[in-house]
Amino acid sequence: MADPTLRITSRDAIPASSVTTPHHRCIVALDLGTTTGWALRNADGLITSGTVSLRHSRFDGGGMRYLRFANWLAETDRLSGPIAAIWFEEVRRHAGTDAAHVYGGLMATLTAWCEHHGIAYQGVPVGTIKRHATTKGNADKAAMITAIRDRGFAPADDNEADAIALLLWAIETSGGVR
Repeated sequence: MADPTLRITSRDAIPASSVTTPHHRCIVALDLGTTTGWALRNADGLITSGTVSLRHSRFDGGGMRYLRFANWLAETDRLSGPIAAIWFEEVRRHAGTDAAHVYGGLMATLTAWCEHHGIAYQGVPVGTIKRHATTKGNADKAAMITAIRDRGFAPADDNEADAIALLLWAIETSGGVR
């Protein structure tokens, strides 16, 4: 059963930074995209990370990537949760129209899923994450991967590195996360 203190309504989303997560709850960080990077800290404090491919095949309808993403969130909550809060990389500028559409659909899916399940969520600007990881708000992909490797992680790509960086930011600076 969901924790009643984390209930939210469509009017009052709880910012993830205001949630104190007891040690029996996990927190998740996401770098949304066709290849979504993820990192989570479980109830024991163990950090795991990876990527999930949300590419569609030629046989998929337009909404299949979003259904797969919602199912992935539910499975993550079931296997590693309960999830107390989710942070996601808040992108304000995209290189192309397709990337912007995919990001918007994933963000809509994520926020609706969180609202439905009473899970706090918050977007964090890209520059904030990069500055925390590298001291440069405009760090490139290679610098982000290097910074995360220097912290003892082994990200497979920049998506996973960004998710780990976001999780570390959430743990180290958000004030309410334990």
